[in-house]
Amino acid sequence: MYRMRQAAKLMGVSPDTMRRWADAGRVRTTTDASGRRSVEGAELARLATEIAGEQDAARGAGQSTRNHIAGIVTRVKRDEVAALVELQAGPYRIVSLITREAADELGLEPGMMADAVVKATNVSVEVVPPG
Repeated sequence: MYRMRQAAKLMGVSPDTMRRWADAGRVRTTTDASGRRSVEGAELARLATEIAGEQDAARGAGQSTRNHIAGIVTRVKRDEVAALVELQAGPYRIVSLITREAADELGLEPGMMADAVVKATNVSVEVVPPG
């Protein structure tokens, strides 16, 4: 079970947005004896999957990669062959090493919006203790 504030943080939205979604019936909540609302983990996972599907549909077809993470370019460091590109996506910093030619063709500069497109064969997962 996640309190509304925790659920909002996991979803990358404000607690007010989480409450509005609950009030609108988009996410099911339970109320404890003290009147505080919580969301079950499975329900939160369902909502996250639903939202991701909506984002995929908005992007349209034509790509096999599903892990698009929208962010803002915060740094582009170019050398002769490669470019280090940093994006800030909500609380997450994403770093990518691409060719200099690709960075130049895309016109990447700090302040631009861009998607990090993740396709990996290995992804590590760590369990975060509650609280």
